Amino acid sequence: MSENSNIPSGDNTPMKVSKNHFVTENPITPPFPPDLQQIIFGLGCFWGAERKFWQQPGVFSTAVGFLGGTTQHPSYDEVCTGLTGHNEVVKIIFDPTLITFQQLLIVFWESHNPTQGMRQGNDMGTQYRSGIYTINDDQQKIALKSKEQYQKKLLAAGLNKITTEIIAATEFYYAENYHQQYLAKNPQGYCGLRGVDIPVT
Repeated sequence: MSENSNIPSGDNTPMKVSKNHFVTENPITPPFPPDLQQIIFGLGCFWGAERKFWQQPGVFSTAVGFLGGTTQHPSYDEVCTGLTGHNEVVKIIFDPTLITFQQLLIVFWESHNPTQGMRQGNDMGTQYRSGIYTINDDQQKIALKSKEQYQKKLLAAGLNKITTEIIAATEFYYAENYHQQYLAKNPQGYCGLRGVDIPVT
C-alpha cells in the first residue's frame, strides 16, 4: 500500500453551483465581464471571509472553494480530512475602477491573524492557512510589498512573523452550493474571523 493511498480521490466533474451570487445577483462562474479582475484569498473559514469581500463596494461577485491541494474537485468533507492539502479560499471578482487590489489587500490583512500558520483562531488544519493566490505578476509584486510593510507593523506590536503564502493561483475548485454565500443564507451561522486590531495604514 502506498503512503498516498489514503488521500481522498475527489471527483472527475466540477461541483454544481448556482450561476448567480445570492447577494449581488451577479455571476459567480465564468465568463465575467472583461474589464473586471480576479484575486483569491485564504484567511480561515471561507464563510466569514466571503462575506467580508462581498460587502466591499466595487466587488462584483465572490465564490468560495478550494485551492492548493492534490485532489481534483474535492468535496468539503475530503478537504476537512487534511489529506488533500487544499485551502479554503474565496475568489473575488472586482471592478478595479471602483476598488483597487491594494484596497482589497487592506481588507485581507485586517480581517484575520496572518501569523498563525495552519490555523485561524479555534479552526485548526491546513485548510485554514493564510494565503494570497495571485493572478498575474503585478499582483504578486504588490502582495509581497504589502506583506513586507504589514510585517514591520506586526513586529513592532510584538506579534510573530507573517505565515501567509503568496503564490500564483493554481486551479480553483468550487465548494458545494450550500457553502456559497453561506452567511447570507444563514445570518446566524458560524464566523470565527478575527483580525489583530492593527491597521495596515
